[in-house]
Amino acid sequence: MTDAAQPFAIPVFVVVPPRVLLLDVAGPIEVLRKANLEQPTVRFTVTYIGPSATVGSSIGLAVTGVAALPECLPDSALVVIAGSTDAPMESSHPRDEQERADQTAIVAWLQRAIRPGIRLLSICSGALLAAEAGMLDGRECTTHHGCMEDLIRLAPTARVRDNRLYVEDGDRLTSAGITAGIDLMLHIVAEAAGHACALAVARYLVVYLRRGGSDPQLSPWLEGRNHIHPVIHRAQDAVVADPSRDWSVALLARLSGASPRNLSRLFNEQTGMSVTDFVNRMRVALAREMLAGSRLDMEAVAMRAGFGSARQLRRAWNRLNDGPPSAARSRLQLKAS
Repeated sequence: MTDAAQPFAIPVFVVVPPRVLLLDVAGPIEVLRKANLEQPTVRFTVTYIGPSATVGSSIGLAVTGVAALPECLPDSALVVIAGSTDAPMESSHPRDEQERADQTAIVAWLQRAIRPGIRLLSICSGALLAAEAGMLDGRECTTHHGCMEDLIRLAPTARVRDNRLYVEDGDRLTSAGITAGIDLMLHIVAEAAGHACALAVARYLVVYLRRGGSDPQLSPWLEGRNHIHPVIHRAQDAVVADPSRDWSVALLARLSGASPRNLSRLFNEQTGMSVTDFVNRMRVALAREMLAGSRLDMEAVAMRAGFGSARQLRRAWNRLNDGPPSAARSRLQLKAS
């Protein structure tokens, strides 16, 4: 493989605290494992780190082979702090001196190692360690609903949000309880490797129906995905890979292995929308990204998103959003900055 063909590497360091919630590690990192298999351009390399080489977990299974906390992190690092539990399976004793010392060591390491440019991501109660280290001061953040009061106490200047699967504030990303770490890592994969890759991973994990981080609505790229019908997924995958293509029901039917009539019937049954509605939703989602990340005029955005004109874009946009796309552009770009 030539240098030009080498994938872009994202080093991921997973902090394993005492009494680690095993799903906080296994769920998000399974997302990365599958993402590595789905595409060749981005490679997530994972290292498990912590103060102790062996850590007890929430379900009583020991986690071994944990590397020492590194003195220095690469500039492009993503640090993931897993959560922990006070009540591991078949164990009711309080944290011992070594476990308390390990938690203190993690907090001190975060204060030393996290510098501007390094993304810090917490899963569930991992936010409490980040807060204790001062990493969430003045930031928007969230955590498991059972840890909200502790997070507010540890980070009094933070803007703690409830009823959110995850919250992104610059290079600080926090997620709610346990399986929300999967949603957050799918968000990371979508940013780094594209929506098609994230959708393929979500399909593998059977977690199609998910919300966006700070958005009470469903992520538009995953709308209509709360089913496991392979024919519909084939059609949806084709549209998501290239929303701007001139998609007809007949073309999608050929690609998905169904007749046009059967595809239309299945689409309505499985997704609650028509084929045309789904295509337009994906085009609006693509237009939204271009409005947020480019200076293209409305006509150019419309054409690149697959609409025949800016008027068609506005018509489709207004069916799904309050206010015109021009107003959304200012709001989206302000949020991105």
